[in-house]
Amino acid sequence: MADKPKVFVTRRIPAAGLDRIRAACAAEVWDGPMPPSYAILKEKAADCDGLVSLLTDRIDPAFLDAAPRLKVVSNYAVGFNNVDVPAATARGVVVGNTPGVLTDATADMAFCLLIAAARRLTEGHDYSRSGKWKTWEPLGHLGQDLVGRTLGVVGMGRIGCALAKRCRAGWDMQILYHDHHRNENAETELGARQVDLDVLLRESDFVSVHTDLNDKTRGLFNAERFRQMKPTAVFVNTARGPIVVEKDLIEALKTGVIFAAGLDVTDPEPPTDGPLLKLPNLIVAPHIASATVGTRDAMAEICADNLLAGLAGTKMPHCINPEAEGKGRKKA
Repeated sequence: MADKPKVFVTRRIPAAGLDRIRAACAAEVWDGPMPPSYAILKEKAADCDGLVSLLTDRIDPAFLDAAPRLKVVSNYAVGFNNVDVPAATARGVVVGNTPGVLTDATADMAFCLLIAAARRLTEGHDYSRSGKWKTWEPLGHLGQDLVGRTLGVVGMGRIGCALAKRCRAGWDMQILYHDHHRNENAETELGARQVDLDVLLRESDFVSVHTDLNDKTRGLFNAERFRQMKPTAVFVNTARGPIVVEKDLIEALKTGVIFAAGLDVTDPEPPTDGPLLKLPNLIVAPHIASATVGTRDAMAEICADNLLAGLAGTKMPHCINPEAEGKGRKKA
């Protein structure tokens, strides 16, 4: 019987996928409370056939060259900014991700942050727990209304569209969106209107970010962009931290340029900036948009499917670089 392929799993993932990986592979699972360092990652993967990675793991040319047997990288995430995909492709290493299954959970989280920030929920919670709540206050803790307001979606893909559906159907919001591609379904079903970013920021009461992180979107939301928004606006980011210039967001919140914000992602993660975690009108969640049992199980299953297909040399269900499939490992 042939030896099982050797695999390194950089963090413990749900049993729905991990049990299958362990059954089919000689798998080592990193069990530390923090991700492995880059040096440890290179050491562990040096003689591996496959790798299960997270967004915290840097897969660059030096890493790939240090793992000459590596055939497949299965990223336990939708995003893959941690992987140098061209470098992997050049070496015949296939890379997979876990799209689709995060849509509803992430849209729910975006709306959770939106309504909590708009209604100053965490401020009220802290006020109650501190013992300051003495009586009902007619002018206390006033937030923003939601019904009939305008939602601006930056990036009208699956998640942005799912959030827009919630806001349109539940709160009768008007929907604006900014995207390089037209979303005809959103326009037909939700009455969404495609506009340029300046118009979206000027007219929206709520701005929610669902775009990819790339050279054009890195630092997209800066001081200038926040000044374009209404002083009553609520800003939400469940996409990627580096899309926002956080010092500019902090200043906008401190000075009342915008009303409030909710973040599920920061740059870096976790945030090291004291003011970011102390602002009363900012909610920061620890990157938990996909953190439901069903979603994380589904991600683990896709991750295992991708890994096992890549190891077997068969078509990967969700491959980022299909041009590398079937080519085998190459030297760069």
